[in-house]
Amino acid sequence: MNKFHARKTPHDGYVFDSGKECQRYKDLRLLEFAGEITDLTVHPKFILQEGFMWHDKKIQPITYSADFMYQEDGKTIVSDVKGGKATQTQLFKVKVKMLKKRFPELDFRIVEE
Repeated sequence: MNKFHARKTPHDGYVFDSGKECQRYKDLRLLEFAGEITDLTVHPKFILQEGFMWHDKKIQPITYSADFMYQEDGKTIVSDVKGGKATQTQLFKVKVKMLKKRFPELDFRIVEE
């Protein structure tokens, strides 16, 4: 259990961070089956800043792993399931800002459940 009392939930070979995220996956799979969305990807990873060398030290890249990515009405949607404002940490907010700056073509959505 994590600090927000969510339980890891396995389903279809994936491990979701919460039951709500797992339910969102099931909902998206139904939409994909119905043809309303396509190309559903679970836990896509984005490089927000490349790694680099600094004073002979390797600095790791800054990455962000979303919950889902899919195509809808010609747009690429990236979404994250959150249980409310409390789960939207400062780090999450900063990474979302970086994602929006680096990938302006994406439609980012927070799904609060």
